[in-house]
Amino acid sequence: MDWFAAPDYWLSRLLVQRLLAGLYLIGFLAAAAQFRALIGTDGMLPVPRFTARVPFRQAPGIFHLHYSDRFFAAVAWSGAALAAAVAAGLGDAVPLWASILAWAVLWVLYLSIVNVGQTWYSFGWESLLLEAGSLAVFLGNASTAPPTPVLWLMRWLVFRVEFGAGLIKLRGDSCWRDLTCLRYHHETQPMPGPLSWFFHHLPDPLHRVEAAANHLVQLVVPIGLLLPQPVAGYAACAVIATQLWLIASGNFAWLNWLTVVLALAAVEPTRLGLPGHAHDFPAAPVWYEALVSAVTAAVLVLSYWPVRNMLSRGQVMNRSFNRLHLVNTYGAFGSVNRLRQEVVIEGTDEAVLTPHTVWREYGFKGKPGDVRRLPRQYAPYHLRLDWLMWFAGISPAYARPWFLPFVARLLTGDRATLRLLRHNPFPDAPPTHVRATLYLYRFTGWRELRETGAWWHRTAFHEYLAPVDLPTLGRAGFRPPLGRPAGGTREVRLDRLRRPRPPRADRPGRPPGDQPR
Repeated sequence: MDWFAAPDYWLSRLLVQRLLAGLYLIGFLAAAAQFRALIGTDGMLPVPRFTARVPFRQAPGIFHLHYSDRFFAAVAWSGAALAAAVAAGLGDAVPLWASILAWAVLWVLYLSIVNVGQTWYSFGWESLLLEAGSLAVFLGNASTAPPTPVLWLMRWLVFRVEFGAGLIKLRGDSCWRDLTCLRYHHETQPMPGPLSWFFHHLPDPLHRVEAAANHLVQLVVPIGLLLPQPVAGYAACAVIATQLWLIASGNFAWLNWLTVVLALAAVEPTRLGLPGHAHDFPAAPVWYEALVSAVTAAVLVLSYWPVRNMLSRGQVMNRSFNRLHLVNTYGAFGSVNRLRQEVVIEGTDEAVLTPHTVWREYGFKGKPGDVRRLPRQYAPYHLRLDWLMWFAGISPAYARPWFLPFVARLLTGDRATLRLLRHNPFPDAPPTHVRATLYLYRFTGWRELRETGAWWHRTAFHEYLAPVDLPTLGRAGFRPPLGRPAGGTREVRLDRLRRPRPPRADRPGRPPGDQPR
């Protein structure tokens, strides 16, 4: 049927599928590398404890049927292997039904991981990957022409990602309306990249241009995605260019990369001088057309909730309206912090604490720590602990479920936890005590960088966690990992965060970005 097939989009489909499979691969690899410390049986937020209190209907996935660390590792590595095979072309080398099955398996495996990932997986790009993956199931393969309805559903997804983000900014922080948010964003974003320092020091007029261009690309350009060609293709190219700018300016896991991939579905190669369909595709099977039509109808029905959210004055961002993460609402940085607050964790191997105790600092891979260390580029890989440490700096409420278990694992020298860090200052034996201090960080200026070699300047603000040892944590009810003994009498809690009181115009707003739901 002519309305169903879009043969000229064969290259767009090829790029979308191969790149999306590559992002799946990164997601599975990150899960395999980090899960033991985060959600493993002896992790900070163990999966068995979660599945014992949360029924299958609230978090569907295979780990409600069985969980062990070995089984989780097998799932993650199997997903990575299948994603790598699909990225290499497996989907086009098998019959249509087998290609659909391969994409469906990827989606089920990653959904199972996300639904037991708890706080560590509560980011908008997890739902975005699952929603994009659910659409990719029905994109077909080389044995049939790309289905027009699914290509339009991907355009609709990009529209919701961009337009939702634009609306949340317009309704949120006043700095988006007066075009001043970019004075702060590059410095206070969750995980700066190697170029963030330079973006921060762009002239103020360029920061205003950045903010104005953001409104244009997120509130006007997305409308073009829903128009006929060539307008849709030009709009997609504008979205891609903007996402590449964001990729250069910071680390946002695979959020920007995935938006680029989805936008390719709106690019008609022949309009850009690229080759059209390589051959005449056979007619699609009737069962396939019926399946795609049913999925399209279901997505249109489920779109009621994100559309209602976007039109609401109480718009929320990064919300899933169902347990399968289908047809979600998105958004980012509805408010922007004016100050950067970082939690610095230190330990000591001294048995008795005195005013002269020497404290040594733990180093994280991505989050700022050593002021002379240039921020690294990690995206599209996701450093989950580093991201949650940024939220911990904003408010202890974000860290309350996992921070003290994290400290306990430092006190026992837990290998899985230490592998998440860049630097362990106690390679021979665990520390006797650990403490945390809240610092205010800011980027240095050009002169300060030349004179000191430091990219950051930091000032101690106040105590975040008083020095604790294993007996103290045991008294607080935290079971030390690895069977270490516990006892003692001291009460432990995360002290209430005292915020600085700068002038009203410069006070931090609500936590920005793709915050945990």
